[in-house]
Amino acid sequence: MSKFENVTVLKEASVYFDGKVTSRTVIFADGSKKTLGIMMPGEYEFGTDLAENMEMASGDVEVLLPGETEWKAIPNGTSFDVPANSKFGIKVNAIADYCCSYIAE
Repeated sequence: MSKFENVTVLKEASVYFDGKVTSRTVIFADGSKKTLGIMMPGEYEFGTDLAENMEMASGDVEVLLPGETEWKAIPNGTSFDVPANSKFGIKVNAIADYCCSYIAE
């Protein structure tokens, strides 16, 4: 999906890691939400409250998912899932554009 229609976008950005990761929240008519963001090169760790699906639109990233011991490359146009109440690592080797969907359980 290349665009979202009939949504609300929160103006205030979420800013992490001294501005190296930023995102904007998009709220859909059914109350579900996604974030659209940019990550600058670096290595980061994120925690989750809800389960997430991270779709990589562009960039060069690798992830270390909960319970895994090896980093996995995530090609552009693909996604990965992260369980609720967990942490995951992400290495950004080139500026990355992402869409994160939050999955209600």
